Amino acid sequence: MKMKFRRLFALALVTGLITGCTLLHQGAGKDAAREAEFKQALPIDAQIRTGKLTNGLQYYIRQNGKPEQRAELRLVVNAGSILENDDQQGLAHFVEHMSFNGTEHFQKSELVDYLESIGMRFGPDLNAYTSFDETVYMLQVPTDSLDELHTAFQILEDWSHLLSFAEDEIDKERGVIVEEWRLGRGADQRMRDKQFPIILKNSRYAERLPIGKKEVLETFPYDRLIQYYKDWYRPDLMAVVAVGDFDPDQIEQLIKDHFNHLTAPEKPKARKSFDVPDHDETLFAIATDKEATRNSVTLYYLQSVRPENTVGDYRDQLMGSLYNSMFNDRLNELSKQPDPPFLYAYSGQGQFVRTKEVYLLSAGVADNGIERGLETMVREAKRVHDFGFTAPELERQKKALLRQVEQAFNERDKTNSANLAREYVSNFLTGEPIPGIAYEY
Repeated sequence: MKMKFRRLFALALVTGLITGCTLLHQGAGKDAAREAEFKQALPIDAQIRTGKLTNGLQYYIRQNGKPEQRAELRLVVNAGSILENDDQQGLAHFVEHMSFNGTEHFQKSELVDYLESIGMRFGPDLNAYTSFDETVYMLQVPTDSLDELHTAFQILEDWSHLLSFAEDEIDKERGVIVEEWRLGRGADQRMRDKQFPIILKNSRYAERLPIGKKEVLETFPYDRLIQYYKDWYRPDLMAVVAVGDFDPDQIEQLIKDHFNHLTAPEKPKARKSFDVPDHDETLFAIATDKEATRNSVTLYYLQSVRPENTVGDYRDQLMGSLYNSMFNDRLNELSKQPDPPFLYAYSGQGQFVRTKEVYLLSAGVADNGIERGLETMVREAKRVHDFGFTAPELERQKKALLRQVEQAFNERDKTNSANLAREYVSNFLTGEPIPGIAYEY
């Protein structure tokens, strides 16, 4: 499982918004023209071709030359472990594994041979991930061969509705996933799995960790796995993303050829959202692992998801970015002291699960340093709350952010296709804006 956080540091909209931050605090935001600007909807980058098939499947196509003669392809399924029934816990992730164990057009060995032939590392958790709310499949393929592109889109189509689910392969995969459940995910992931039920207390998320339950993985009937696939792998919950060095018209036709004929169930199950309830008391979780190589302490402040649709929303994210940058500079200075309270520390904001954002303060500390590191972070946060930042601190970060935006704009033709594909996946799943660097600059 990978926890996918939204970009913590938003890029600037325009120079005027950055240089105007102080004036906004002084009342300039009341100006009618500025208020009207803030209400404007953020556009979609004109270089992206978007569309929706009659069956509900959405697509994003973007021509991009880095790397040359390569394309990044994604099959995005707006479904993850949060949608499992009690007797299916772990089966969203299991379906991901079965995608590499045979489909209608590719025996297991044929799929492996193809991925090896194009130089890809392959397998579940490398070419795909499953989280609470989504499952995403990833391919990087050559574009100098039309046959290779056809094969790649056939694989995406097979993953979307043509998995084999051979019973002998299911039974083999039980052992693989149970071993992953026991050992294979690393100390950090195992400790997070212990903490999430506390951080997400009284929510469905606390009961639906993507790795699932060992007893379910070992004993589930075959039909429960297939039922999850039928319920949630359907075109109205899917998107295809293609970014790379190709002819967009050709790619759009391939998407239509391979996905137009998919049909949704006559009575589709509702794709519900699940809230994480607020609580008055402070909760805490302590997790250890014999293979852990570092110590850390983190404060999580769960918050409602903020809108991201307008210029004003983007301005708010910009101001949050400036705040975090100034605070992180202070924390970094403390880490450089002769006897530092922590090895590193940072302040950040991002989406935690689909229905909740999180502001966090986190520090890596030496052995027996958790109490001191925590106390220092809280003290510094209170200092900011009581006294704010200085004018030179703000000016320094505004200049740094301007340089960052200018560099991104000047190097826009060097943007890696995988980075663009990641943005479009987030747009489909959460509505993250994709106005493009030219608009932001």
